[in-house]
Amino acid sequence: MTPASPTTSASLPDLSKSPTIDQVGVEERASRFTKRSIKKDSKLEALKMVLSMIDLTTLSGQDTPGKVKQMCYKAKHLHDAVAGLPHVAAVCVYPTMVHVAKKELEGSGIHIASVATGFPTGQYPLDVKLDDTRKAVADGAGEIDMVISRGRFLKGDYNYVFDEIAQVKEACGEAHLKVILETGELSTYDNVRKASDLAMHAGADFIKTSTGTISPAATMPVTLVMLEAIRDYYYQTGKMIGMKPAGGIGNAKLAIHYLVMLKETLGQGWMTPDMFRFGASRLANDVLMQIVKQQSGAYQSADYFSND
Repeated sequence: MTPASPTTSASLPDLSKSPTIDQVGVEERASRFTKRSIKKDSKLEALKMVLSMIDLTTLSGQDTPGKVKQMCYKAKHLHDAVAGLPHVAAVCVYPTMVHVAKKELEGSGIHIASVATGFPTGQYPLDVKLDDTRKAVADGAGEIDMVISRGRFLKGDYNYVFDEIAQVKEACGEAHLKVILETGELSTYDNVRKASDLAMHAGADFIKTSTGTISPAATMPVTLVMLEAIRDYYYQTGKMIGMKPAGGIGNAKLAIHYLVMLKETLGQGWMTPDMFRFGASRLANDVLMQIVKQQSGAYQSADYFSND
């Protein structure tokens, strides 16, 4: 029988050693990344890279098999709009819809991600979260996006949060684990840094800003704090952890600012869908519109590509 609460915390890091974040400094550094000049050829390559890093997502109480099939069709055919474009990285759905996505995406090379563990609140017993995760993986999810227990974290119960992540990671088997911090509820950059450190030490393959249901969601300063945590963890352990800003990134210009920040903070090794994702479905059409603009000099409506 699955225990009702986590029980092991042997590798919990000393979070008192997590750096204190200079709010003014991190916000100033993040703002500088928006002022870089990107030449036309580089901009076109950046737009293609953004497209390849998008997780198309449908996470609604109104989701039906038909809606998921439509999202999967969009994922498979977005790159048909312009020759030579990559496909998106993944389609992200609830565990109950994973079997539908698996059938629709078979052979496409597009990953299937699922938001398990009581998304978006995380206010579920651990045994339910673990069963949720195992079902999603058994049905075909290669990536699990879990939410941490923010209430436990904010009251300082770091052992519980650490062990919960570790047990979900074990339940993932071969699937990759993205740990959602829900930074909009963590209040301070110091908390974001501590949660990032905790998640990585507990076994996260990716750390992710947000569920997209809380405002603010992803911001450049918050993402920078998380990227710097990833950098420091890499220096300490040699292990590369992925990053996924999610929510609020709705246009190509902003997405490219994130790529500049990624490149200058972590380097070329992270400039790949295996290490960086955007959780922003509405971003895809704007990226395609900007690519056509770069190639033809004329704007088209985003609806010409796909209308969800």
